[in-house]
Amino acid sequence: MSRNTILTVVGARPQFIKAAAVSRAIRASDDFCEILIHTGQHFDAMMSDIFFRELDIPPPREHFAIHGGSHGLMTGRMLEAVESAIVKHRPDWVMVYGDTNSTLAGGLAAAKLKVPVIHVEAGLRSFNRGMPEEINRVLVDHISTLLLSPTHAGVANLAAEGVVRGVFHVGDVMHDAMLHAMGRARTESQILSRLGIEASAFVLATVHRAENTDDPARLTAIIEVLKAEAHERAVLLPLHPRTRQAIAAAGLSVEPIRVIEPVGYLDMARLLDGCAMVMTDSGGLQKEAYFARRPCVTLRDETEWVETVSHGWNRLWTQPAWATPRTEITEYGAGDASARVLDAIRGAQLHQIRER
Repeated sequence: MSRNTILTVVGARPQFIKAAAVSRAIRASDDFCEILIHTGQHFDAMMSDIFFRELDIPPPREHFAIHGGSHGLMTGRMLEAVESAIVKHRPDWVMVYGDTNSTLAGGLAAAKLKVPVIHVEAGLRSFNRGMPEEINRVLVDHISTLLLSPTHAGVANLAAEGVVRGVFHVGDVMHDAMLHAMGRARTESQILSRLGIEASAFVLATVHRAENTDDPARLTAIIEVLKAEAHERAVLLPLHPRTRQAIAAAGLSVEPIRVIEPVGYLDMARLLDGCAMVMTDSGGLQKEAYFARRPCVTLRDETEWVETVSHGWNRLWTQPAWATPRTEITEYGAGDASARVLDAIRGAQLHQIRER
């Protein structure tokens, strides 16, 4: 049987997690093989290398070590590098995840070379065009051949923009990854004992979005919210390198928040499993909080994951209280989204054959 080659472009922590789940499915298949390309967008060892080790992701075939600089500079360098990789490896498909600069560079490079693009996590919208991530996800959706959405809302968003061909609801591959990781973390991670912290006695927080870190007034307000929470119960803050720099530049004190270095995925899964609540501006962590069945306060003015709000697991920090009873979110799937991703690709290939 001939095997179709998928060139996967990753560069940031959430993409490593999603790619781990799909890569496992690809390796278990008879009809696909994968070439993994790492742009280097997340370059710190605790934001990159450890995820490949802990999630059993094969080492990337190519690593471009592209990070830093403006959005335009970074995306341009990535576009050039990914284009060269596509020309070199001649894949049948290029797969991108989410909404980062790596996503946009991978999608654009493939589209310009007339290689079909698979966008995993298609159709998500914050409806805030001031976010670079929103621009990235809209552009990639409109140049993709296969648009694989984790939610029904994503499918509806695409239809509202006139994108209906090649759109499939497959569930959330991050759910697949989180189920796998939490099972391992309960036996392999020692982070709670290492930090001397008891389960259910702390809030897990993260802050990294540019809209928060690049605005000193907004960053100050978020730190004050976390500090107020820390006076009630412990707040644990694994600190992104950019956020650490922004806090120092703004001259902010974080006491009594407990700041730690970024942690690997298994340790983060254990912290999620052990915390009482999550406070974050991360889209991925909002969902992971739900997968661990922990309430989440989103430190942004909107969220792409509207299901987590409508089902009572999430609220925006601008909302004073929980407004909805908590119910299960069935559309994220039952840990089978990665298999459904491959089924969608197979279906698209069969359709292409019939059209020839």
